[in-house]
Amino acid sequence: MPTLLLSAKDLRGLYTVELGLEAVERAFLAHGRGDALMPPKVYLSLPKYDGDFRAMPAFLDGAAGVKWVNAHPNNPRKHGLPTVRAVYVLSDPDTASPLAILDGTLLTAWRTGAAGGIASKYLAKKKPRTLGLVGCGVQARVLIDAHRALFGDLELLLADASAQAAEALQKEKGGRVVSLQEASGADIVCSATPARAPVVRREWVQAGAHINAMGADAPGKQELDPRLLVEGRVFIDDADQALHSGEINVPLHDGLIQAEQLAGTLGEVVAGRKPGRAGTEVTVFDSTGLAVQDVALARALYDVALAKGVGQRFDLVEDA
Repeated sequence: MPTLLLSAKDLRGLYTVELGLEAVERAFLAHGRGDALMPPKVYLSLPKYDGDFRAMPAFLDGAAGVKWVNAHPNNPRKHGLPTVRAVYVLSDPDTASPLAILDGTLLTAWRTGAAGGIASKYLAKKKPRTLGLVGCGVQARVLIDAHRALFGDLELLLADASAQAAEALQKEKGGRVVSLQEASGADIVCSATPARAPVVRREWVQAGAHINAMGADAPGKQELDPRLLVEGRVFIDDADQALHSGEINVPLHDGLIQAEQLAGTLGEVVAGRKPGRAGTEVTVFDSTGLAVQDVALARALYDVALAKGVGQRFDLVEDA
């Protein structure tokens, strides 16, 4: 069986925001029901190179795969390269044949943006008017696309430590460049930064707001004032990952919150096993990124590629 090579250019021609949202919501549902297999991600820390690699395997709906992804925060400054780069291998679980090798960088960005959108669908108030972006990098763009697909033309409030980054995002997506305080006061707040100290303060966040904390994906990272986690209703994507590397990891380590205080996983909400928004409380989604999201979206893109005849076929392994 030949392997299909799908480049970043190929994927851009195949992807739609709706495809991403559907795949990621399906992944959350399966995760919430316990219908997916997702071993813990494996970290390869490389302090010498100011970064790390992660291996993320998963099985869902008859498809298996693994993502090899990095996080090198200094890449843009040191090498002029993205912080995150990835390769995805999609396999046939029956024969173990490698079905496809995909660019995993776009895959990661798209599924992460879609995850934030799905969280807001279930946890934000019904008719949000404003979307605050704390951090105006690559991730902010896909978060905007996902939220616009779900909620329509939200007013964008853009804040970043780099005025140049915020202005570039404004030029591309519209909205207003504002202070961190004003962006943090939106109906939906998406923080996507590499911060290791809180950048969103409790007093800036309005009653009834929903926050997608997307940046904390390794031990020691945090973006939110711990009071938001103590006083709000916090939903995680996966217990093992969030406890060790999510937004809650530092407050847990410091004893400010306990695991028993968490409201549940987003998958449990999507599956109807836990209630979502209950009133005017602040809700928080702590996103660490799930391998089941990757395999769900990789399989969806692979199926569209086959239907459209997109990609390069080649013999990667011998069948004999």
